[in-house]
Amino acid sequence: MAGTVADFLIGRLKEWGTSRIYGYPGDGINGITAALRRAGDAASGGMDFVQVRHEEAAAFMASAHAKYSGGELGVCLATSGPGAIHLLNGLYDAKMDHQPVLAIVGQQPRTAIGGSYYQEVDLQTLFKDVASAYVQTAAHPAQVRHLIDRAVRIALAERTVTALVLPNDLQELPAVPNPPRKHARLRSSTDFSRPEVVPAAADLERAAAVLNSGEKVAMLVGQGALGASEQVAEVADILGAGVAKALLGKAVLPDDEPYVTGAIGLLGTGPSWDLMQGADTLLMVGTNMPYSDFLPKEGQARGVQVDIDGRML
Repeated sequence: MAGTVADFLIGRLKEWGTSRIYGYPGDGINGITAALRRAGDAASGGMDFVQVRHEEAAAFMASAHAKYSGGELGVCLATSGPGAIHLLNGLYDAKMDHQPVLAIVGQQPRTAIGGSYYQEVDLQTLFKDVASAYVQTAAHPAQVRHLIDRAVRIALAERTVTALVLPNDLQELPAVPNPPRKHARLRSSTDFSRPEVVPAAADLERAAAVLNSGEKVAMLVGQGALGASEQVAEVADILGAGVAKALLGKAVLPDDEPYVTGAIGLLGTGPSWDLMQGADTLLMVGTNMPYSDFLPKEGQARGVQVDIDGRML
């Protein structure tokens, strides 16, 4: 049995590797919460549902899930109208910190949309900034497969927020897990591979020349270095560099290492400040820390910045 659209949604998210959804129930998502109940928890092959006391907390928890799982998709669930609105603060946290989060929200019945119906909010407009990479409303069961797949894939590939709106009457219709092969029917899959970003050899040589010529090298590491602790420590040893940490990179290296100066910024340490003010070379790894006044003065140091997103350089 294919079950309902909501059943298919839960099953498809499981295929993508999702095992937990954070949310708060409401009339606009009754079909989805019923599907969660039918599926059971993750231990029994279903999906864990973490019920919060406020939708804002669900979005923040989905963002934190992505941050502290090493980049897994965070998923939050809210009902239509006020429930969807409450998600925004947590979703902006995910967007600004470049975390993959999918917001699934309910909507009033399709027959009522556009009629100023009870708790009807223009969710496409509401989410068009925070989920600017992808926000779509399903109108037919045959759409749901590719809408889920695109929302998840874009969130993971671009490390951003996406949103999927499911009217509540659509949630309880029979699912179409395999749309018929005909015109205007799209195919999609749950396959996804993260790209390996490698700089050109000439750029690596230039960076090495800058770092090797430095006499007082400082390093600043952020969340992009969380999976490279050994490499960061090795580079610091080779360069004889002190290492300061941006807030989201706090777990890259322990503070009790003799060359680690701790946090930097408004709540940073004195040694981190001294490290930056005395440096003639700066290596930034996986961070675009906005407080440039805590970095070496302009013209004081040469710099190398490593990031997977060229827009952050």
